[in-house]
Amino acid sequence: MMQLIMEYIIKKVTCKRILQLLFLHILVFPFKAYSQDDLKLWYNKPVIDNVWEQALPIGNGRLGAMVYGIPQREQLQLNEETIWGGGPYRNDNNKALEVLPLVQKMVFDGQTQEADKLINQSFFTQTHGMPFQTAGSLILNFPGHNQYENYYRELDLNKAVVKTTYTVNGVKYTREVFSSFTDDVIIMQLTSSEKGGLNFDIGYVNPSQHTVSKKDNSLVLEGRGSDHEGIEGKIRYQIHTLVSHADGHVAVSDHKINITEASSATIYISIGTNFTNYKSVDANPAERAASKLAVAKKKNFKSALQQHSATYYKQFGRFKLNLGSQDISKEEPTDVRIRNFKETQDPALVTLLTQFGRYLLISSSQPGGQPSNLQGIWCNSMHPAWDSKYTININTEMNYWPAEVTNLSDTHEPLFQMLKDLSESGRETAKTLYGADGWVAHHNTDIWRVTSPIDFAAAGMWPTGGAWLSQHLWEHYLFTGDRKFLAEAYPILKGSADFFLSFLIEHPKYKGWMVVSPSISPEHGPITAGVTMDNQLVFDVLTRTVVAGEMLGKDTNYIARLKSMAKRIPPMQIGKYTQLQEWLEDIDDPKNEHRHVSHLYGLYPGNQISPYTTPELFEASRNSLIYRGDFATGWSIGWKINLWARLLEGNRAYKIINNMLTLVDKENRDGRTYPNMFTAHPPFQIDGNFGLTAGVAEMLVQSHDSALHLLPALPDVWDTGSVSGIVARGGFEIDMKWQEGAVQEVKVLSKIGGNLRLRSYVPLKGKGLRKAEEDNPNILMNTITGAKAIISDKATLKGNNLKAVYEYDVPTVAGKTYTFFRGSRD
Repeated sequence: MMQLIMEYIIKKVTCKRILQLLFLHILVFPFKAYSQDDLKLWYNKPVIDNVWEQALPIGNGRLGAMVYGIPQREQLQLNEETIWGGGPYRNDNNKALEVLPLVQKMVFDGQTQEADKLINQSFFTQTHGMPFQTAGSLILNFPGHNQYENYYRELDLNKAVVKTTYTVNGVKYTREVFSSFTDDVIIMQLTSSEKGGLNFDIGYVNPSQHTVSKKDNSLVLEGRGSDHEGIEGKIRYQIHTLVSHADGHVAVSDHKINITEASSATIYISIGTNFTNYKSVDANPAERAASKLAVAKKKNFKSALQQHSATYYKQFGRFKLNLGSQDISKEEPTDVRIRNFKETQDPALVTLLTQFGRYLLISSSQPGGQPSNLQGIWCNSMHPAWDSKYTININTEMNYWPAEVTNLSDTHEPLFQMLKDLSESGRETAKTLYGADGWVAHHNTDIWRVTSPIDFAAAGMWPTGGAWLSQHLWEHYLFTGDRKFLAEAYPILKGSADFFLSFLIEHPKYKGWMVVSPSISPEHGPITAGVTMDNQLVFDVLTRTVVAGEMLGKDTNYIARLKSMAKRIPPMQIGKYTQLQEWLEDIDDPKNEHRHVSHLYGLYPGNQISPYTTPELFEASRNSLIYRGDFATGWSIGWKINLWARLLEGNRAYKIINNMLTLVDKENRDGRTYPNMFTAHPPFQIDGNFGLTAGVAEMLVQSHDSALHLLPALPDVWDTGSVSGIVARGGFEIDMKWQEGAVQEVKVLSKIGGNLRLRSYVPLKGKGLRKAEEDNPNILMNTITGAKAIISDKATLKGNNLKAVYEYDVPTVAGKTYTFFRGSRD
């Protein structure tokens, strides 16, 4: 079409007019648009040597599969979110409370090693969490298909479908597979361009104790979760596989399904387990699997696919991103694009990886199900790394950093349900281990919602995991303004605050300061008291519970207690290397490049450190991050992208993105992105994907620091682009275009009304704009001011050496969209 238009122009207008039109085209369309239609991972070869990290993931929140795309031996490696080892159990050690005073004395006396030893003996048990486990694989064997041509496979992020095509002896074979969001089964269609050209068999491979049998027209596998660390495996599950065909023959035996002389065949895979909740495993897996299959098989493939993709796209399509494009990128397979990224700096690849993170979150976390774990819902082992549990000293939280800002608020719900479970389970732990009120969780949990320490003292003696998770409740409220949700979440927030009110102890060296003891700076040791991250988290729990309680009209005496305790939390310290101290003592090593940067929680995802209100702490945070280095494990790279974005340094954040987009293969074991775009710790941990997605969003929009800041950390390489459907605190949804690194147009949908404060590096113009003079009255955007007011009545100073900003206020009405443009400087 574009070619025809240009031919018409050439014929009908003068050369001068052509130049005018071309100039206008450059102004209006300064780059080739990177269409949402281009969001595909694609490859010109199947998985080689059965490398799992080359397979492509599908999922509907509950059911996951990794699709290998091998012509002669297709493999669908299966997962169901509730297939875990062990069964309902607790891991509380009754010895802990008795020795707690002695441990605290050892900590305060500097007897670190003695405290570590006693904690390992008295706070831990022999159970350290149960593993998430594979459901095995469905294997499809195609005799004679090892000699193939014209191979192609893709994952279409717009449709949530994996497609594979190839030819054998001139016959084209096509496979399409998805995990249905509407029918809750996995559906795969295979077609042949030649009538009767499909001849294959289907069977199971499964590492658990299992049986396989025929039931009616289905091939049924019955398996179980394994025993683990003395806890009996209680999970039972069934996989039902059925084949529907338009022609040809299907024969089901007790071990295989054989398909012969078919032109097309549709495979339905349904999985049911006996999991009811973290206390009960009394459901009927056979009924669950069979009932879903009975409904799904009534639909033809085309209808099932259309309904699935439409349901999925209601979430995925809310957010669109354009960071620029390179035509050559479309001609290269995804793994090649990753390998060449340092040379190409292809902005479309960053867009793809960002949207892939959203795809993974949608596919692994849906309302009514389990939260996304350390590998989402994709795990090919009975004993995965770190058991693929919920590591709640960073990793689980990072999984949900993209949820609100990239318009996937509903995917947050499974985490909220887990928080409700932990707030119940953690009450017994708080009493048993600490003699405390409220509830507590440490650095790890699993599907059985255990809340006592796991692993060993230097990693697991961290009673602040519940405090961090609780912040997700508050963040959801800030983004949505949902008062009903806040009322439901308040008991969980209060329960966490209650624990610290009753557990904090005065530090004998720092009179008046109340600290968490014993504890650690996550996975960085040593056993100590009053680490910076604990102080930041406890401050957030106390002050945010204050604001929530006041908004809900809760007990004023209780709120006064919270305020009083908040004043006694140790303030953040700047050390001798001008760094933000990780501990109360000034013992940081500037040459230490440890992967955890826990003391920077207050910068991100927290909001206690600001260039405008706490400039000295802001600069100290920057120094700490510099000392830690730019390279790290995959999830740590994801965190650092967000931290540099909060430091308003887009080019440095982009440098960290470069560290992420390095290919993991035999030649580069230090790569951080696998061929299928999973990010590498290594091995695979999904939090790196989610951290990057959140980080890109944070570079484009920030709303934690009393204003909606437009393009706060845009790197030079993304000088022209657009984003739509990105979300800010206060219930604002933003569509924005920028050129030459500056905002050109921004549209803001106010979902709930209230004051909108805009912060921009360039002046803006538009109806209703007025210069901001006072504090932002919108509490959803201005919570940092409310929290700090509890500590001090003194006015805060503006930071120095910051890029000048323009700030405007706009009173908004719910449901109305407001449009602004780049203005001219005075």
